[in-house]
Amino acid sequence: MTIEFPSPTTPAANRSEVFVRYLDYFRESLLAKASALPEAELRSSRLASGWTPLELVKHLRWVELRWIEWGFQGRSVGDPWGDRRDDRWHVAESETLEELAGALRAQGVHTAEVITGSDPAAIGQPGPRWDGDPPASLERICFHLVQEYARHLGHLDIVAELAGGPVGE
Repeated sequence: MTIEFPSPTTPAANRSEVFVRYLDYFRESLLAKASALPEAELRSSRLASGWTPLELVKHLRWVELRWIEWGFQGRSVGDPWGDRRDDRWHVAESETLEELAGALRAQGVHTAEVITGSDPAAIGQPGPRWDGDPPASLERICFHLVQEYARHLGHLDIVAELAGGPVGE
């Protein structure tokens, strides 16, 4: 699935629609880039930091869960750091790109429902996500998610190029 870049000149009904468009674009671009890599490249790292493309896909699903469900909605999510083991990103040998992509897309559906069903100025629920700080507004959370996706998609662009995969946007 490919989504056209959400041009700033394309009319949108409101800010929420703009956020959802960008998040959908970045999510699908990341998955397209990961899907173009061979299995061996998905599970190995080309970087000194050691993360793999599969770990990045899993991480971004958990980022959305932490910020939207655990943070903004104040829901209990079990272990909110389920993308980590020994203080680094982790993917089990049994986890596949198809499974992780499905979880990321499902999380994205939930994120879109929350964003379109809430006022961007709404403040998140108090809870452990905020570590004692006042909760952020949905708009600030959305800005954070957009920058997180944009940054990590840029990381994956470089990794894919080093692996001989697709180059650029």
